[in-house]
Amino acid sequence: MLLSELLTPDRVRVPLRGASKEDLLRELVGVLHQAGAVADEDGVLQGVRKREEVLSTGVGSGVAIPHCRCDGVPALVMAAGVTRQPVDYDALDGAPVRLFFLLVGPEAAGGQHVKALSRISRMVRRDDFRARLAAAATPDEFVAVLAEAEAS
Repeated sequence: MLLSELLTPDRVRVPLRGASKEDLLRELVGVLHQAGAVADEDGVLQGVRKREEVLSTGVGSGVAIPHCRCDGVPALVMAAGVTRQPVDYDALDGAPVRLFFLLVGPEAAGGQHVKALSRISRMVRRDDFRARLAAAATPDEFVAVLAEAEAS
């Protein structure tokens, strides 16, 4: 599974406008809803919030990967974006966050969900990749950077 197959330009927001963790979670879920990828916007937002209560999905190095599995989502879907300014996200390393990847899927897609999380985590370890994503000026450019990184 390629992340670039899950992420289309209509599911990317550059820049994200949220100025707080809650604003950004709401905005990313809204992106999926507007793209027609999730019908129950409130249910997905509740699922993401519940997951954040367990442990922050701010994984470090300016990256957050909020995620959840919930009923009512027919398939694994992803939204992403970058903020202009770093946002306090209660990340594990204490650093503010600029890059966001939201992953939502049905309970039945647990294996795919874990694989996608793992793939995102591996890719964002690379400083050059994070820098190129953060510099993306448009959703198309963001997706192109992701697809190019997966191809290499």
